[in-house]
Amino acid sequence: MNDFTDNIPTTSEGYYGDYGGAFVPETLIAALEQLSHEFDAAWADDDFRAEFDRCLREIAGRPSELYFAGRLTEQFGGAKIYLKREDMNHTGAHKINNTLGQALLAKRMGKRRVIAETGAGQHGVATATAAAVFGLECEVYMGTEDIRRQALNVFRMKLLGAKVVPVESGQRTLKDATNEAMRDWMGSVEHTHYILGSVCGPHPFPLMVRQFQRCIGTEARSQMLEVEGRLPDVVVACVGGGSNAAGIFVPMIEDKSVAMVGVEAGGRSLDLGDHAAPLCLGDPGILHGSHSYVLQDADGQTAQVHSVSAGLDYPGVGPEHSYWRDTGRVRYTTCSDDEAIDALMTLCRSEGIIPALESSHAVAEAIKIAPTLKADQIVLVNLSGRGDKDCNEIQEILARREGK
Repeated sequence: MNDFTDNIPTTSEGYYGDYGGAFVPETLIAALEQLSHEFDAAWADDDFRAEFDRCLREIAGRPSELYFAGRLTEQFGGAKIYLKREDMNHTGAHKINNTLGQALLAKRMGKRRVIAETGAGQHGVATATAAAVFGLECEVYMGTEDIRRQALNVFRMKLLGAKVVPVESGQRTLKDATNEAMRDWMGSVEHTHYILGSVCGPHPFPLMVRQFQRCIGTEARSQMLEVEGRLPDVVVACVGGGSNAAGIFVPMIEDKSVAMVGVEAGGRSLDLGDHAAPLCLGDPGILHGSHSYVLQDADGQTAQVHSVSAGLDYPGVGPEHSYWRDTGRVRYTTCSDDEAIDALMTLCRSEGIIPALESSHAVAEAIKIAPTLKADQIVLVNLSGRGDKDCNEIQEILARREGK
């Protein structure tokens, strides 16, 4: 079974320093308390953990590969660049780790229906997959702008038996889909489990999701020691809500020799409304039941956001990332839309790998960092997903660049 340690800087109320908590309507308090109790009991249950580990191995296809990007390293010089290949998981991203864990928990609680929000569609596909595996009814909320951008994943969800519920409110993206999923859960909590897709939302979701995702970093840590005999000097991951980053950071968070960098969506510019970078440019606030960094306008209202990547197009972030930001344990930066597209093209042509637009943000930062380091140093990138889902969008973007 995977070696899960439990270095969790939280109180029983789900706080990471000043961040976290459960700021929800009264109707959800009992459900969250039950969920917290059930998760704690499951996580302490050897049989549950063994079944989760079996699912990761037999369904998700874990462990994912650690890949030395030799040609990319040669192209940019400096440190060796390694990729943690979450793009090779079943369903094409890290999201399957969490959905398998939460679907197992839903079964344990006797819930026969699951719901989810999705932006890029990867969490939606992973939820639909887990629901099909365990025989659960599944509905996925998705903004109509993301439905347009991610048509392939919409079809995949439907093919897997899920109902995709279009969301027309707001910007019609991830925040709005999350709003609608929360509303559904408030009215259906007795028979429905909400499989929230990132380390956001009210306690215990940030804790649950990061525990189900920490297999990424547990594997990567062991693989680096086996291959290189030491840990990486820098670990880089993109950050939207923050689950792939938390998953790879947590098992190495106590290793002070390992620097960590989270890359947010810099979008079109760093003007409010043009990006999705709450850790770099936001302020503490409440969003979707959690106290964390949030992008807000002058009146304190949640701001509009933009990213070329639907999965990073979110105005908030997980509370543990906010804690790491304030303590300085993780450095957070931004990557623009254009930089992400350029990094995607670079990885395609140097390594034959088409990364997701989300993951391309992390690649862009890695190829900035590597040349500043020595040849005997190591940069590890969490390649959180593959880019099949983005090909139509990328094709349109490249055509616009070329003036066609």
